[in-house]
Amino acid sequence: MLAVAIPAITDELFGTTLTAFWANISFTVAVVVIQPIYISFSDICGRKIPLYAAFALFGIGSIVFAVAKNMAVLIVGRVLQGLGGGGLDVRGEVIVADITTLQERAVYIGLLSLPMATGCIAGPILGAVFIGIALFLAIFFMRLRPIDQSLRSQLGRIDWLGMPLFTADCVLFALPLSWAGNMYTWGSFRTIVPLIIGVLILVGFAFYEGYQTDAVFRYRSRTAQMSLLGSFIHGFISILPFCCVVFVFTGIAAFAVDFFRRYIWEIWAGWVFLAVGCGIFSLWDRSSSVAMTAGFQVIAGIGIGTIFSVPPIPMQASAAPDDQGLAMGIMVAFRLFGALIGLAVDATTFSSVFANRISGIDLPASLALLKDPVRP
Repeated sequence: MLAVAIPAITDELFGTTLTAFWANISFTVAVVVIQPIYISFSDICGRKIPLYAAFALFGIGSIVFAVAKNMAVLIVGRVLQGLGGGGLDVRGEVIVADITTLQERAVYIGLLSLPMATGCIAGPILGAVFIGIALFLAIFFMRLRPIDQSLRSQLGRIDWLGMPLFTADCVLFALPLSWAGNMYTWGSFRTIVPLIIGVLILVGFAFYEGYQTDAVFRYRSRTAQMSLLGSFIHGFISILPFCCVVFVFTGIAAFAVDFFRRYIWEIWAGWVFLAVGCGIFSLWDRSSSVAMTAGFQVIAGIGIGTIFSVPPIPMQASAAPDDQGLAMGIMVAFRLFGALIGLAVDATTFSSVFANRISGIDLPASLALLKDPVRP
């Protein structure tokens, strides 16, 4: 919805290109950093309380966003929406993992693509109608089993150090990638220092998690590691604009797994379509026809849709029966982490190329802010 409305909103609130960019990326940052927290708490405290908390945060954030009188308050609203949206995103797939067997799970994950596709297409028109319907259905029709443990036992199982380490790592990676070449140069200490600290925290986080029983990311088998790596790459790429094809083939791939009872070939085919589709994007230029631009997106969309629904199967097959929901949640978090890094890199690339292209153009005074210099 924001992608459609942000130009008018930014103009009305006297914002800049930079604040408009942060209105977008702040949501994604919040979604990524909050998802492991939802995963950990829901695995320990049950699914219902984190789900309702996500609805509440998203609702509060939507109100703050709607009544904002300046871009700073608007960005705060987007952060609150992200803190709630991250829980709503991961809770759906976790709960599906709870209520289905591994054999039927691919079909139900594919069915999730239908409302997702509807939301992507109709979201700018209907807006928050969907969240109200979902909240009503969750409260009155969803039956979730509580976890029979004392509050003290539940709190003792939470990875209190792992969650802030992952949060700090996400922020320190995303921020310098988003402003490098835009606000500051690549050689600026404001870019280099956060990246170095982010790498060091990532190494420390990986080492620390290896020794924790109830770690945030606790799966170390080769199958799980490859599934998570693929999910990260999938998220890095899947912000490109071909939602309809993606979600159609999410459903097709899921039903194909149920029909053939095999899935490795689908994973390989998905990566081939994705690699070829994204690779031939480089052939686009200003004279490319609609058939050429749309056709290439269809090829890549087939790959992304397939990789959306099939890799969760080996990821969950590598987990214990009681950890199916947790494994699914971790995979969703990795996918969104990849999306965050992809968004930051893409935004920086666009800003750098755009700045170079307009450097020799004499812009009117009203557009002078587009030529803001990059600071060292």
